[in-house]
Amino acid sequence: MIRKAISVAAVVAALFSFSTAAYAQCGGASWYGPGFNGKKAASGEIFNENAMTAAHRSLPFGTKLLVTDQNTGRQIKVTINDRGPFHGKRIIDLSKAAAGKLGFRNRGTTSVCISQL
Repeated sequence: MIRKAISVAAVVAALFSFSTAAYAQCGGASWYGPGFNGKKAASGEIFNENAMTAAHRSLPFGTKLLVTDQNTGRQIKVTINDRGPFHGKRIIDLSKAAAGKLGFRNRGTTSVCISQL
């Protein structure tokens, strides 16, 4: 019984010793910009397609995310300032600049994992 208690305690200690992201999700990503540039985003900010921003359906505005392209391994940091995407099973809409940095702007969509910074 003591051995089992020690094992459980070791597992719990190990779990709490690792730093994990408060939020993580994987799925489709798309980008937007033309037609929205200069207009008000859901956060109240003026949308700038050249800023490193993104739209998410539910994360709070101002949330900072690390976005990793699952195909290339490229990573970028973005800030949530809008709502969306509202198409299919996509999990995030990135600004034109963010899509360019990840390298999928010409394709239009990619697969990503996002985690809170």
